[in-house]
Amino acid sequence: MSVTIDITGLPHERIVFGPSPLAELGAALHALSEPGHHARLHGWVTSTSAGLKPELADRLHEADFLWRSTRADILLPARPRETLAEELDDLDTMPDEQYVAAALEISCASQYDTGVPSPLVDAGTRGRVLELAAARGPRQSAFIRRMLADPPAVRAWIRRLLEDCDEAFFADTWRRVRVQLAADARHKTELLRRKGLAEAVAAVSSAVCLQETGPVTAVVVDKLSSGRTSAAGSGLTFLPTAFGWPHLLALHAPGWQPVVQYPVGSPEPSGGAPSVEEVTLRLEAIAHPMRMRLCRSLARGSYTTGELADTYGISAPEVSRHLSVMRKAGLLTTRRRGRYVLHQLDVTIVARLGSDFLEGVLR
Repeated sequence: MSVTIDITGLPHERIVFGPSPLAELGAALHALSEPGHHARLHGWVTSTSAGLKPELADRLHEADFLWRSTRADILLPARPRETLAEELDDLDTMPDEQYVAAALEISCASQYDTGVPSPLVDAGTRGRVLELAAARGPRQSAFIRRMLADPPAVRAWIRRLLEDCDEAFFADTWRRVRVQLAADARHKTELLRRKGLAEAVAAVSSAVCLQETGPVTAVVVDKLSSGRTSAAGSGLTFLPTAFGWPHLLALHAPGWQPVVQYPVGSPEPSGGAPSVEEVTLRLEAIAHPMRMRLCRSLARGSYTTGELADTYGISAPEVSRHLSVMRKAGLLTTRRRGRYVLHQLDVTIVARLGSDFLEGVLR
């Protein structure tokens, strides 16, 4: 599964790397709402949360559907600016119908790839929005009702909230991280200019690659979801983030310029994080009862197929079939000693399975 962004024929000058204060504020607000996703930000989350005035914390809770379970597309600008004020000014020019539909993405997550009518103009979508909002509690339900009844007033309220966050904590945070993000964007831009798009895309993340299939060229983002869009006629924007890991966001809604927000300084293992498909193969490989039993021996030392067959009372061909599954999943190391082939469990790979799975589902 993956998100595919068709960039066939797109000039390289329409592919932009740049830091965005609005996108970074959205990532920071998500970290405050879901600290369990961001263990390495524990110190920042703890100190920032402790310093929030109760009134601001209350308002953040009221609007956290914009950044908690998913990031609303309005928080991922395709044209990154120098200041938060400039990006909020750009956001103010967006039509109410588009703004509200993107803000209330909870109403159309299952139809994100195809798009749904704005709840401001479609009774069916509006009903679905209100039904899902009710499940989030009376306070957020009331907030969403206000947004549907008076979009300009609620949009102004959201802008004031983001500006108050900037004043309370984000301005200082942005001053610290923007240098790192700007340097990363310059590095990727230089890679694009000197070594080509494939090198620049590969440097974004091990979960992002350039794929060329016949005449079609696409940027593919490895995620536990499927989607497809085209950057033709618009462009493609890459936004570095210091607060994003383990999330790798790909805005690919119809009618929107594609945007990828990628973490910088992410703690990927050497060789890069495994793909979602690799994690799936590994989990399936060790889920079988007999393969779990084989792991008990293989984790302790090297064994031949015959030794394993004798230990577990099954035939050598059956052992070979199980070992083949585990080998294809990358769970075994194999070495030859004379006429014997010895197999052993790669305990480093197995030890990472839990974190690899969690990173895959959060990516």
